[in-house]
Amino acid sequence: MKKYGSYSLIKSLLFERIGGSKEELKAAKIIQEELKKDGIESHLEEFEIDSFEIMEAKLEVLEPKYKEYTVTGIGRSGSTPDEGIEAELVYIENGHDVNLENVEGKIVLVNAFYPLKLYKKLVEKKVAGIIALSGSLYDDPKKTDLHILAYRDKMIEAGRIPGVTLRIKDAHELVKSKASKVKLTLKQEEMKKTSHNVVAEIKGSEYPEKVVAFSAHYDSVRFSEGAYDNATGSATILEIARHFKKNPPKRTLKFVWCGSEEMGLLGSKAYVEKHQEELAKYELNINLDMTAVVLGYDIARCTTEMGLVNYINYLGKEVGFAIDASQGVYSSDSTPFADKGVPALSFARIAPRGGAEIHSRKDDDKFLDKDNYYETCKFIIGFSEKMVNSHVMPVERSIPENMRLELDYYLGIKERPDGPRRGF
Repeated sequence: MKKYGSYSLIKSLLFERIGGSKEELKAAKIIQEELKKDGIESHLEEFEIDSFEIMEAKLEVLEPKYKEYTVTGIGRSGSTPDEGIEAELVYIENGHDVNLENVEGKIVLVNAFYPLKLYKKLVEKKVAGIIALSGSLYDDPKKTDLHILAYRDKMIEAGRIPGVTLRIKDAHELVKSKASKVKLTLKQEEMKKTSHNVVAEIKGSEYPEKVVAFSAHYDSVRFSEGAYDNATGSATILEIARHFKKNPPKRTLKFVWCGSEEMGLLGSKAYVEKHQEELAKYELNINLDMTAVVLGYDIARCTTEMGLVNYINYLGKEVGFAIDASQGVYSSDSTPFADKGVPALSFARIAPRGGAEIHSRKDDDKFLDKDNYYETCKFIIGFSEKMVNSHVMPVERSIPENMRLELDYYLGIKERPDGPRRGF
């Protein structure tokens, strides 16, 4: 494959790019400049997002012995009274019904950033406050950051419970010391901010009324340069756009760099809402979320009928590219397209346990490899050529019943009968 230099975009995006921030807008304009170099016109589509600013977050142990712990406030969880909330502390572990007896008016410590099903239970039980956990017992506080979490819309619909995030090391000490009474203070302001999608189009030469959309998010989480997640995916669809600019496709191609994905897929949700009337023309969405990592394995998660899964696995064997394709709902910008009835899949190169990390300051470019990146690009472009230039789109334009159900579980529309899973 001729290398047109899209990998350099990763280097250009190595700064924190929080949804709705001036840095995210800076990143959007960098992407536009790269497109302009190849004669690809683009425009920004703005959308409004809910944001917050934490003014104060404090957790104090009052009994049996006073101690203050460093915490971060959970965004969009509301504020406590100015004097804070004093209450008994209860460790509810994973929220088994046995652990939820007599928790009304108490502050609860949970093992993880609670699933929606558990959160609804906590609202029903009228708990006074929540302490969520962050990190690992083995973290060095000087080398790691305390995550800043935020409630998603489905949680807010259920009701707000003021919450803070605590290092898991400190939580271990809290439980072991048998802390029985704590004081939680949280003050925050909520506001609206503007985020942006970068959108470009290459018109089809034979079937311009038929559309294939490529997507990738370009924002990052706090404290992170977001090299792997997802400057790599942003660069990958730039490489795809450059390829099809030089090799005109039969179908019309849309390229969408989505803002605010890390805040709940907000950019792709805004895109499918804005373009809802034209989505009937969309035959397929191909999403890219994390490529280029040295140690890892390539996957394709397809919210489609099984025919596409089998095809990708066959194609990988045909061209000598190891890839694992399967049905599923991938937690990325392919999901809102699938939710609107557009067959969608996400390509990714997943790091093994203990490999490259995401959602932290450790997500930089030292664990990425340019040659490996282009090998993944080569396969995805080869696959995409077959899709966008086919006489008839081989992917059935429907979402199978089992995938529709998985979408409903993921989006919180239905509750999974076998218990909650991560995600909202």
